[in-house]
Amino acid sequence: MATYQNIFTQVQLRGEPEAGIDLPEGSEPRIGAGTFNHWLGLIGHAQIGPVYLGWTGVLSLILGFVAIEIIGLNMLASVNWNPIQFVRLLPWLSLEPPGPEYGFTPFVPLAKGGWWILAGFSLTSSVLLWWVRTYTRARALGMGTHVAWAFLSAIWLFLVLGFIRPFFMGSWAESVPFGIFPHLDWTAAFSIRYGNLFYNPFHCFSIAFLYGSTLLFAMHGATILAVGRYGGEREIEQITDRGTASERAALFWRWTMGFNATMESIHRWAWWFAVLTTLTGGIGILLTGTVVDNWYLWAQQHGYAPSYPSTGVVDPATLGSAGK
Repeated sequence: MATYQNIFTQVQLRGEPEAGIDLPEGSEPRIGAGTFNHWLGLIGHAQIGPVYLGWTGVLSLILGFVAIEIIGLNMLASVNWNPIQFVRLLPWLSLEPPGPEYGFTPFVPLAKGGWWILAGFSLTSSVLLWWVRTYTRARALGMGTHVAWAFLSAIWLFLVLGFIRPFFMGSWAESVPFGIFPHLDWTAAFSIRYGNLFYNPFHCFSIAFLYGSTLLFAMHGATILAVGRYGGEREIEQITDRGTASERAALFWRWTMGFNATMESIHRWAWWFAVLTTLTGGIGILLTGTVVDNWYLWAQQHGYAPSYPSTGVVDPATLGSAGK
């Protein structure tokens, strides 16, 4: 029994690289024979390769590279092609979407937001092709497609921010700029503009599922590490053939929480919590500006936020078109 194992000590297997199962007839070959890396083994499996990309993987990487090049070169141009300033100011540099005067048309001058559209098209195509690769690889290996559908939930939020909501709002200007701090500035301005996003119930759901995901994954990871010396990592076997690891884990959680998930259900709980983070977040963003113009006023009207005493100053947001 490996009683020496704890969170600081890990076993790294060495032997012949595992090539995996045979691919279906006519499949493109894998690249390389596989090798090992000690440092990667400290955080995951030490084996690297063999790699399989296929045409979807190759196209995805090419389009992703094109998107990063467009964004990076535009940022470099914004500092007069000075590499030192580019590195120094990188967190503040951005590639902005077209202005509101262009609406939602794809025909925008490159210097006025056209580069943003091209970068967004390339990046979106890259992400969608990688999703196709994720789905088809799982099917080829006889696996479930749970990873692909979880990935699609994140893509949903990505598309809402950069395409679906701007489409309904009729303007590319509603999109998020490419950049680190400009992205954060957009988020803050977006919340202020629409009456504080904290009063958006779908935003609340998203945050609850986000925190819930971290809690569930941390609890599960910690439990399996704690019973790893008893073979707790063989969870699939212990779903149907309960061993001392699952018995100890279940008893521990009944003692400390009064309830315990099973070796299977904890993964379903964690999957749903993670998927619902971006799913509800995307719904909340999509409703903002299209259905609800001011989330604080909406929350007051629905008893979700307190109504403060009148100050005698009329809120322009309550006047509608008459106040414009």
